[in-house]
Amino acid sequence: MTIALIGSGSWGTAVAGLAAPHADVCMWAHSALCAEGINRDHRNPRYLEDYRLPDNVQATCDLERALEGADGAIFAVPSSHLRAVAHEASHYMPSNLPILCLTKGIECGTGLLMSEIIGEECGHPERIAVLSGPNHAEEVCRGGLSAAVIASEDTQVAQFFKDNLISQAFRIYITNDVVGVETCGAVKNIIAVTCGIASGVGLGDNTLALIMTRGLAEISRLVHARGGDAMTCMGLAGMGDLVATCTSEHSRNRTFGIAFSQGESLEAYQQRTHMVVEGAVAAVSATELARSLGVDAPITFALNDALWNGLSIHEALTSLVDRIPSEEFYGMDD
Repeated sequence: MTIALIGSGSWGTAVAGLAAPHADVCMWAHSALCAEGINRDHRNPRYLEDYRLPDNVQATCDLERALEGADGAIFAVPSSHLRAVAHEASHYMPSNLPILCLTKGIECGTGLLMSEIIGEECGHPERIAVLSGPNHAEEVCRGGLSAAVIASEDTQVAQFFKDNLISQAFRIYITNDVVGVETCGAVKNIIAVTCGIASGVGLGDNTLALIMTRGLAEISRLVHARGGDAMTCMGLAGMGDLVATCTSEHSRNRTFGIAFSQGESLEAYQQRTHMVVEGAVAAVSATELARSLGVDAPITFALNDALWNGLSIHEALTSLVDRIPSEEFYGMDD
């Protein structure tokens, strides 16, 4: 069994380690430095540097080579690069190759989820699954107890990837709600950036709990409007991932929010950390999607205005506080 893992960031590196006990893994890295380090030292020189990858994990900068003879492919590239990479990869994939998407986000302009982008570029969307949950790569690679959910229209595809990633420490559940799982995974990053900003300006635990709770309601409205199951928001992809991303020191979205509140720009943060802040990108695309669907998403709208439209942090937070509370749960009726 061979798995092609497309991407060499921190999460891709950790998932390569999860797959290695079940299959040989060939990672595709955009950076020659990463590929050379993995092949020479069994360590990714840029991400999770202290984590030693198993001996049956190798890397290449050649996408065709990474996919050659693969029994399954896992995409773990940033959302902004997914379409281009999937397009190139499509030339080297058989039509029945199972695909798992780890990337979280909503595409600007189209409102498409990441699995939908892969489906457009690679065809046969029924063979695509997605994985999400409260999984920080830094803890997963050390064998910390974690859990995730895999969603696919085809239970056999979900089961294939479950069988090739599960361990005693990494528990995996299955669902068919692809839309719900992916929407949760994209929008929770927005809430995490907002929590980081609130923490950075000195607001307390009560405020963070408020943002997370109202954020979960916001995610549920968007999931419902997009055709997913709002109950998914109560599970690992929703509440589980939201709590981990909004509270952890490992969360790039939360830590960016703190840095932003203290004057650091998005560009400077990403250059310093070599991490893509998916919540900053999602603020734009989720705003577009929510408005096109008529969904009330005040936290998303406020963050979008603060990051991209020149609204000050004080003005953004004030815009949320000035709203008059109404029903706790709304916008999920048929």
